[in-house]
Amino acid sequence: MTVPLPLIAAIALSFAVSYLSIPIFNRFMIAAGIVGRDIMKRGGELIPDMGGPGVITGFFSGIFIFIGLEVFALKNSTDLTNILASLNTVLIITLIGIFDVLTTLMRQKEGLGIFERMKRRGIPSWFYFFIPLPAAVPLMAVYAGVTHMSLPFIGRVELGVIYPLMLVPLAVLCCSNATNFLAGFNGLEAGMGLVLHLSLGLFALVSNKLPAAAIALVFAAALASFLRYNWYPGKVFPGDLNYTIGAVCACVTVLGNMEKFAILCFTPWIFEAVLKALSGFKAENFGILQEDGSVKPREPKVRSLTHLIMKSGHFTEKQVTTILIGFEVVVCLFAFAIIRFI
Repeated sequence: MTVPLPLIAAIALSFAVSYLSIPIFNRFMIAAGIVGRDIMKRGGELIPDMGGPGVITGFFSGIFIFIGLEVFALKNSTDLTNILASLNTVLIITLIGIFDVLTTLMRQKEGLGIFERMKRRGIPSWFYFFIPLPAAVPLMAVYAGVTHMSLPFIGRVELGVIYPLMLVPLAVLCCSNATNFLAGFNGLEAGMGLVLHLSLGLFALVSNKLPAAAIALVFAAALASFLRYNWYPGKVFPGDLNYTIGAVCACVTVLGNMEKFAILCFTPWIFEAVLKALSGFKAENFGILQEDGSVKPREPKVRSLTHLIMKSGHFTEKQVTTILIGFEVVVCLFAFAIIRFI
């Protein structure tokens, strides 16, 4: 497997720009009061609540240098339209994530006037399930991906216009919401997202799907930088980044025509969505800090993968995160092992 030079340059730039810009954005968030309290630590330190801008800055820098080298140095503009459509999808979902964080902060405000009451109320919870839908429009408009799928025991199924008009928005909606469900622990979203996109990128690369590989691997590099600051004890929350991790996965899956492999790698989030549905999407992942430093779930029933880990033993927040990241590594390795047989 040969890694093209433009891709290597894009990965390196994405990592470097994210690594350098995240602390700058953190200082801005603190100055602007965009902070949240880390409730699973003693003292509940206030830390920046929006990690997405630094990651997206690095990601876009990497993709732009990839496009520049491909188009102007190698004279290759294949799939450029799909790449740009994916960038639009990522940008829209990032703006939605920022809106999510800011309105959540607004609900924490208090006051007697109508402005304060409106801010405190924020957005109805049910609406958050549907706000990722506009992000699918760019992929729908360019007819990204193929209009057929190969299903087990059935074979090739031609979907026609159903694919861009129904399955693409459904993929963006489900993936972005699912990665938003499995969250709340330092390093969890970024760590599992890093493993997911690294696996998707490598699979796309060996399958000769360079645009999909570029998006996945460049985003993985930005997440790796973010993990440096988000790992326990976290110095920044993902916040707006939760939706983006899922949306990038949907873009890579569509561009790389790799639905079966992506679904296998996405298994932990599918389980999480099912568990959340059992609670009416009201269960919280957070644990209660114990005297021995371990965390225990607030919920009496298992309504999250984090609950399952916390109920299985006396684990610290860092250990819960590490176990779930390790689980995603095993899932992705299993996907690589069996994909040729399904």
